[in-house]
Amino acid sequence: MINAGVLGATGYAGTELVRLLSGHPEVNIKLLVSHSYNGESYADIYKNYKQILNMECEELDVDKVAKACDVVFTALPHGASKSVIPELYAKGLKIIDLSGDFRYNDAGVYAEWYGEEHSAPELLDKSVYGLCELHREEIKNTSLVGNPGCYTTCSILGLAPLLKYGLVETKNIIIDAKSGVTGAGRSLKLQNHFCECNETMKAYGVATHRHTSEIEQELSLLAGEDIVLSFTPHLVPFNRGILATMYANLKKDTSLDELLEVFRKFYKDEYFVRVCEKGELPEIKNVAGSNFVDIGLAVDKRLGRVIVVSCIDNLVKGAAGQAVQNMNILFSLDEKTGLNMPGYYI
Repeated sequence: MINAGVLGATGYAGTELVRLLSGHPEVNIKLLVSHSYNGESYADIYKNYKQILNMECEELDVDKVAKACDVVFTALPHGASKSVIPELYAKGLKIIDLSGDFRYNDAGVYAEWYGEEHSAPELLDKSVYGLCELHREEIKNTSLVGNPGCYTTCSILGLAPLLKYGLVETKNIIIDAKSGVTGAGRSLKLQNHFCECNETMKAYGVATHRHTSEIEQELSLLAGEDIVLSFTPHLVPFNRGILATMYANLKKDTSLDELLEVFRKFYKDEYFVRVCEKGELPEIKNVAGSNFVDIGLAVDKRLGRVIVVSCIDNLVKGAAGQAVQNMNILFSLDEKTGLNMPGYYI
């Protein structure tokens, strides 16, 4: 059995991680760390865990974590992870970080988009970007995984085959993405209150959202050239899920059938990526609660443009589910273990 600890266990990504780990047949949850809820029963904080998980939250004790755990998930705020992870790494633990602190290959890019210098740049050379479908072999050989962001997972997987095979122009790629409110986290913010976000929809972080840099990093690696693109996120009034609609200009006249064949070939061995049939497009209710990515395509012949629609659950494949998938790879388990479940649908 794998002994696991969760740091930041009471946030939305953290509790989704606890939910998945509590049902994982190869995992024992040993520690739940939460500064805000230190000493409180997890089943009192989240009452859906009554009779399932009767553990108390604890303050972080690195030595205790190192003695009790084989793997630790850090579901901490951006900036906090990089101050904690070096000590955990030095203890020889396997670490899966759900923040943005160890997703970058270049400390300068991190500083540019996060507004502060990286305090452990030497570990960026050790960490692997944990998008399982693209970096599986590197993940197998690391001890530190930078678990990708939710918008990035949805967007990168939607565009990856097009960039890998050079099917689209690399200029003027546009990503228009919508996320449920859980993507903003559990902390109390005015803009997340019911009356502020219900019955409305708004763009935010226009031309400045941090996930832009992640998407560009990974697509640049696939394309073999620097990719600069336009990414606009939107907040919409549902709990969970992301739908990204992406636009790219085709290099030559390519039919929808040809593009679908490319996508099916690219993802033929990827259980969690489902390419829709011709004429079908993804919906959030088909992936919510699951670790699946649904991808659909359309071609605008008038403009010579491909439109890709990609859907994920932001808390599962966009956070906790992907973290568990990374853990399965790290410990040589079947990647589907603990994750092979359908979406909620209703």
